[in-house]
Order: sequence, then structure tokens, then C-alpha cells
Amino acid sequence: MSAKKYKIGEISQITHLTIDTLRYYEKEKLISPERDKNNVRVYYDNDIKWIQFIKRLKQTGMPIKNIKEYSNLRDQGDSTINARLSLLYEQKARLEENYRQLEEHILFLNNKIDFYKARLESQQYAKN
Repeated sequence: MSAKKYKIGEISQITHLTIDTLRYYEKEKLISPERDKNNVRVYYDNDIKWIQFIKRLKQTGMPIKNIKEYSNLRDQGDSTINARLSLLYEQKARLEENYRQLEEHILFLNNKIDFYKARLESQQYAKN
């Protein structure tokens, strides 16, 4: 049984990326679809998994430069696992710092909300 083949339009629908985005990823060497005898791009299930991984890295806020580096390292094989781990740890640290800052912002807003609620309650208490 041969592997399922997909054309770029099908991959676009499956991954929810535009054809232009897929071509951009190819131009940036993030993906490397095969070509058939008519020079038409051919994708496989492993390409879908890789594109979904790229999308997830983007969702974490990883810069495209780092995603390109990760992709290049991936293409070089298992000897680059430590370097890939390093990129992932760096991104995780950025996310953790963003999370810490977000928690501080939420605390700030909660304190201000509590202040105003207390003011409103004291005004209503003074009216009674």
C-alpha cells in the first residue's frame, strides 16, 4: 500500500494555511515537498505533521528565524537534537517570562478593580 499523496490545495485545506503561505514556507526552506513527474508539489502525511509543528512553534511566538534554524537542524538529523532542544528551551523561557509579566498585569488590574469596587461600596454605604 502506497502512502497517501496530497496536492497543495488539499494541504492548504488540511492545515488551514493559504497556498501562498505554503509557498512562502517552501521558499524559506521550512518545508520541502516532493515534485511529481509534472513538477507538481506532492505532500505526504509526514509533511502535514511537520507543517502543524511549524504552526505550533509560530503560535508560541517563536521568531521565523528560529523556526528556520530549527528546520535546518531537523534536516541534518539526530546529531542536532541538542541544538534543537536549545531552541525549544529558549522559546520556553520566553513564554515563561511572558506568562510572569501577564500575571503581573492581571494582578495590577485586579488591584485597581478591587479599589474601585471598594470606592463604589463605600459611596453606597455613605448614602444609606
